[in-house]
This record gives sequence, C-alpha cells and structure tokens, in this order.
Amino acid sequence: MHAPSGGIGACTDPGFGTCTEPHNLSVAYRIMGILNVTPDSFSDGGRYLDAAAAVEHGLQLAAEGAAIVDVGGESTRPGAAGVGAEEELARVVPVIEGLVAAGLDATISIDSSKPQVARAALDAGARFVNDVTALRAAGMAELVAERGVECCLVHMQGEPRTMQEHPHYDDVVAEVSAFLRERVAVAVAAGVARGRILVDPGIGFGKTVEHNLELLDRLGELRDIGGGVLIGTSRKSFLEKLGQDRDAGTIATNVIALLRGADVFRVHDVAAVRDALAVAAATVSGR
Repeated sequence: MHAPSGGIGACTDPGFGTCTEPHNLSVAYRIMGILNVTPDSFSDGGRYLDAAAAVEHGLQLAAEGAAIVDVGGESTRPGAAGVGAEEELARVVPVIEGLVAAGLDATISIDSSKPQVARAALDAGARFVNDVTALRAAGMAELVAERGVECCLVHMQGEPRTMQEHPHYDDVVAEVSAFLRERVAVAVAAGVARGRILVDPGIGFGKTVEHNLELLDRLGELRDIGGGVLIGTSRKSFLEKLGQDRDAGTIATNVIALLRGADVFRVHDVAAVRDALAVAAATVSGR
C-alpha cells in the first residue's frame, strides 16, 4: 500500500503498522502499546510493577505489532493520587533500560508530565514524550525541542483526582481544539517541530460519555492542529457505561477513529486492535 514520504505519518520503519488510504487520503497509522508500571492503573495496575515482568510485556507488545511502547509510572485514572518524581523514576527507568538492553524493536515513549522524569527516560533510551498536561510544566517543551523527539499533547479538563466530577463544555470539540492549538503553538515557539507533535483529545480526561462520543465523531476536526492525532479509548469506563464489553468497545472506537483520521492508537490489547485496524484499512482503501 502507498505511504507518504517523511513526517509523522510516514511508513518508512518496519515498526509501523499497515499503511492505508481512508477517505482516499494516503496515511499511515501506528499502534502504541500501553505498559503501566504502576500499582493503581485502572486496567492492569500492579501487574507489571516488577521490572523483569514489565520488560517481558513490552517485548510482547512489540511482537504483536506495537510501533511504540508507552511506559508510565504514574496512574492518570480518574481519582488517582499523584506520585513523586523519585518514585516515578524508580519505576520507569529500569524498565526503559531493560527494553533497550533486550533490543526492543519499537520506539519507547515515556508517559509523564514531569520534566525530570522525561529527561531521565530520554537519557535511558526513550524517544517519545506522552504528556497528559500538554507540556505545561516549566522546561518540558524546551526538553522535547532540545532532544528532537516526538511528543503527544493531551487535553485534560482539571487533574486526574478531580477531572470526572463535573466536566462541562459549551462545545467540547471547539474547546478541546482551541486548547490543543494553543499548546501546539507554545511547543513550536519553544523549538519543537510541528510535524513531531501529536494531539490527543483526551477521551475520558474530564469528559462525559456524550463528550467522548462527540469527540470521536468529530475527530477529523483536529487533524490540522499538529503532526497527527493520537486516540486513547482503551478499556475506558465510558465503554462500559454504554453497556458494552470494554475490549469490544475499544476495538469499535479505534476503528471509528481510523475512519475519522487518527494516526496513532494507544491500546492495551495490541493484537486485537492490530487485526481490526488491518481489516478496516483494507476495506476503506478498496484492497
């Protein structure tokens, strides 16, 4: 299948997923596998606290088709308490070092909003910064620019501890879009290349079920903000509130996001989403 040359969507790396052409637009997509090194993440908290177990799982995610493995040491689930930088570092750095030593065939991402954690992770071998606070911490944008790595800017109304209490928007897509445009502008001003910036509407981060569904339906409106769109619906509670199994709902929402123009899909179950996206991609591209 045809793929564009250069840029965040280019399928020039064997770690990329299938290249496809939804809506007759030549794009490539990648799958980001979730590796939570936490005791309290909503889906897999505690399962990979041991560094050896985390490294093994990261290798498995890549073997199943993840082009990016996102390592996080602080839960951002609704109601989650914060974690100090020292504890977060102790969780993620040994895992990143272990993945590098094991020859991981994927880009390593650090899921953190703390510059000191991101810096240590990049020193250890990470090449992507996934920040739920959209580079708002002092020095984070400059760090990403200095290292020349990819990043993802996430929209979140409030903070994890309180974000789901009373989320309100007059127009959720317009407000999320305005926020992300402002954060991309800040990142670019700090020296980050626009083509290396992904934007994430923050499904479940200070959003009702209705907000999440509207963002998914109108995802295409975010495509021109940065260098691509990342979507993260995996196993989130709104799927269950719709009366659906969370894994089945994850597959459905990721297929919808592909059709709406998403570029990167952040998921727990890489193999299932890989297969679903491949079928959807082949269908919309007429192959």
